[in-house]
Formats: sequence, structure tokens, C-alpha cells
Amino acid sequence: MQVTETLNTGLKRGYSITVSAGELDAKVHEKLREAQPEIAMKGFRKGKVPMALLRKQYGPRLLGEAMQETIDGAVSSHMESTGDRPAAQPEVKMANPAWKEGDDVEVSVSYERLPDVPTVDFAQVSLTRLTVKAEEAAVEEALANLAGTAKNFEDRKKGSEAKDGDQVIIDFLGKVDGEPFEGGTAADYPLVLGSNSFIPGFEPGLVGVKAGDEKDVEVTFPENYQAKNLAGKAAVFSCTIKSVKEPKAAEINDDLAKQFGAEDLAALRAQISERLEAEYNGASRAVAKRYLLDALDKLVEFDLPSNLVEAEAAQIAHQLWHEEHPEEQGHNHDKVEPTDEHKSLAVRRVKLGLLLADIGQKAEIKVTDQELTQAMLNQARQYPGQEREFFEFVQKNAQVRQQMQAPIFEDKVIDHVFALSNVTETTATKEELQKAVEALEEE
Repeated sequence: MQVTETLNTGLKRGYSITVSAGELDAKVHEKLREAQPEIAMKGFRKGKVPMALLRKQYGPRLLGEAMQETIDGAVSSHMESTGDRPAAQPEVKMANPAWKEGDDVEVSVSYERLPDVPTVDFAQVSLTRLTVKAEEAAVEEALANLAGTAKNFEDRKKGSEAKDGDQVIIDFLGKVDGEPFEGGTAADYPLVLGSNSFIPGFEPGLVGVKAGDEKDVEVTFPENYQAKNLAGKAAVFSCTIKSVKEPKAAEINDDLAKQFGAEDLAALRAQISERLEAEYNGASRAVAKRYLLDALDKLVEFDLPSNLVEAEAAQIAHQLWHEEHPEEQGHNHDKVEPTDEHKSLAVRRVKLGLLLADIGQKAEIKVTDQELTQAMLNQARQYPGQEREFFEFVQKNAQVRQQMQAPIFEDKVIDHVFALSNVTETTATKEELQKAVEALEEE
């Protein structure tokens, strides 16, 4: 077998591999000899079939296998000897497509190698990390919001009209074409106006009613309504208004705290403070991470595989196009051409992705089984009742596991770099942190 370099420009590599007909024949013969003891044919005992007959029967298929194994072995051996790591699957083509048995096999192999990433001196990285404490006003605001979610409803003054946010207690009977339909009847039903829990148009039709009123509300079922026999149909609901109630926020006391699983109001305040500071820390880390990535982007330069950059730019363009056209659910649309802005962002992402991967590899950072399992548990909660099926799907799908591991690995690498960099903790207000977050979103 002969390997000749045909291209060596930047990260691009090209090779011509020639496998002689004699090498292939020897490999086929070897495979036949290995299989011969287990083969039986009519007229011959097991293991006694003549080699010439075996070659005639199995030779063509084994020749294909021998070609593939020889070429794969040549490529693998080349990667080991050069230390090259292809950025994508190498492109392998037959250089003599008119090949016939007895000819040498000529193959061209081309790829872009992953670059050698320079070692970063993290002492050159300086950044600020904002530290925000939960102020008493923020805790009280959160308490008031909790009290609002735990609100009760009390009867309005007799003769008061129902408003958005009020609760009405109603009996109703729905009819389509003058006939009642299944599920269209209820008694003493508590409905909060403005909650959008009923068919569009139903709740607005009850704004202004009073206790004791009777009112027919006309609506039209949505075209995509789950009950096909009602989809798109006009309906009339005859409603009897039994009472009109206004919302009253729950009192901020120990009873409210117990509704949210705390022993008393002091414990609830402590829980809220802890949750707020966790949110602040998350936002602060996101800001510091952006500062860090910006610093690394400016600090390091190296060649990038063009195929990775082009693929990333295409993905960015495609994703942004769908965000701008949410009505297009599928991919049956014209090709989206990346702009210069997309390409610039792709360059940054590919460079930082390769850099973080290299840092993590050199630092021997790994994602543990426990960390992956925790990530699986977190995602499984999005599929209540189907957790087992989700776990089985992830366990059988290596690509999905890799997608789940990637953000965990990146976070661990970022924390590793934080620990080696010059990070200054600065006390800030919630408003200052919010401005820093908004500044990132505007970029």
C-alpha cells in the first residue's frame, strides 16, 4: 500500500492511497482460510470445501470487505502516525471509478484537521463579577407576589358588576344548533374572568354581569378544537350568575408561609432571600461568563476548519430565520444564505468551542455519570408520566447523551478558567445587575 500526500495547505490535507491488487487478493485469501473450517457445501464435508470453490462463491463479497477494511485501516494508521484529528468525517473517493477485479485500488482522501490550540496564560485574564445581596424591599415584593397568587375571593357588594379578575360562580348549559352537547353543562362553576380558561369570547361575555343575572353568551369553537365535532361550530351558553366575587390578596402571616411549605413567616422570608440570591448569582455568572469569553476571544488566535465555520454559520442563519418566521414549522423553504454577521458569529463560536474543548482536555475535565444522570432527571420532569421512556431513549441514543453532556462540560471548564483567572468580586445592586444583563442581550 502506498500513501502519497497531495495537499497540505493550512488545515487542509489530501492523500492518495494505492492498494495493490496483490494486497487485496492476499486479504481475501486470508478471510477465506479463516472461514473455511466452518463452511459446508453440498458434496463436501464441513471444513473440506476447496479454496477455489470458496473463492468463486464468496470471493466477490469478501473482496468488497477487504477493500473497505484496507482503506479504513490505511486512514486510521495515517491519523495515528501524524496525530491529525479530522474536524469532520474524511471524504474518501475512488480515484479510478472504472476499477475491475485484478486492478490496483486508488483512493483519494481529504479532510481538514483540527488545529493546534495555543496554551492560554490565564493570568492575563482579568474580569469583574458582580455580587448582589437580596435587599429587604425585594424580599417584601416577592412576598406580596406570593400573597397575590394565594388570593381568596369574597362576595362583592350586592348589585356590583363583574370585572376582569373577578370570580363568578355560574351554572351554564351550552348548545350547538339548538342541541346540548357533551361537556357543555356545569353547575356552581367558579370562573375567573380574564384567566382564558374557557373558549375565546366566553369570559369577555360575562364582564358586567351581576349576581342573579341570566345571560346567553355566543361563542365559536376554534377550528383546531380538540373535540372534532365542535371545531369551528357556533355555540350559545345559557348562564345563570349565582355570585360575583372580588379577589383579595392573602394576608402576609404565618398561615401564608405554611401554604408555601415554610414553618413560619420568618422561614419563608429566609427561603425567598435565598432563592433571590441564587437567581442573582446565576445572572452574575452569565455576565461574567460573557466577559470571560470576550477576553479569551481577543487573547487567542489560531486557524479554524472552514467546514466547521460554514456549518455553524448555516445553522445560525437557519435558526434565526425560523425565529423571524415562527409560522414556518417545517423546513420546506428556500435555502437561507448566511450573512457576514452570521459568519462572524460562527467564527467566534467555533474558535471558543475548540478552545474550551482543548482547555478541558488538558485539565482532564470529565462529566461524571452522576452529573449526566442529574441532567437526565431534570429533563425527564418535562415529560410527566413518561420518565421511564425518556430515560430509555437517552440511554439508547449516544448523540442525545452527548448533547446533554456538552453544556455540563462547558460549565465545568468555565469554572476551571474562573479559578485560574483574576476575578474581582464587586458588590452591586439588583438594578446594576439587570443593566449588565440587558447589555448582553443587546449585543
